[in-house]
Amino acid sequence: MPYQVIIPAAGQGKRMGAGKNKLLLPLAGVPILIHTLRVFEADAECSGIILAISPSDEQQFKSLLKEYSIHKISSLVQGGKERQDSVFNGLMDVRLNEIVLVHDAARPFIKAETVHKLVEAASQGGGAIVAVPVKDTIKKAANGRVAETVERSSLWSVQTPQAFRASVLLEAHNKAMREQFIGTDESSLVERIPHPVSIIEGDYDNIKLTTPEDLYFAEAILRKRKESGV
Repeated sequence: MPYQVIIPAAGQGKRMGAGKNKLLLPLAGVPILIHTLRVFEADAECSGIILAISPSDEQQFKSLLKEYSIHKISSLVQGGKERQDSVFNGLMDVRLNEIVLVHDAARPFIKAETVHKLVEAASQGGGAIVAVPVKDTIKKAANGRVAETVERSSLWSVQTPQAFRASVLLEAHNKAMREQFIGTDESSLVERIPHPVSIIEGDYDNIKLTTPEDLYFAEAILRKRKESGV
């Protein structure tokens, strides 16, 4: 089933401490951004990639897209002050009768099979997210003390992509804009319409590269995939 994907790539990733857009950092000799784009470039179901970027990165990004033969970029849009603004700008270039995904540019390990399950769920119900069950014990605290232990069987750690009918996501963004609400992810906006959102179980390798330590885990995932022939 065809889909389009919006990839916000305008953030500077200050927690990475790279002094530049972290997506330009090399992972096994290839920029993080290219690892992520290659997943969708290789997926026949992906009909287009909308990349939200900072104007200061535009020339460098264009050079990388050419160097690594990334051809599915349907448009480059300007990133906004908030990630939510970048996604909204990308939505302006989406065909509203299709499924649209939003994916973190710094999550290079999403699998195509997970994407396909997500798209199928979104086409049936209008919205779906990728998540994994929480493994750690979770405590709720107040004033530096444990207030309660939260039952973790119903808790999920949310990842991306998140997939929606484009018309549903646009309605959610318009409502958030009217009410000046900033959500932590696209699902949090859609839940406020309200509209149901399904969960597709992903895998723990689908990490977001946020801090320098994450790069060590990323290298390990690449080695594991190479050894297993993935």
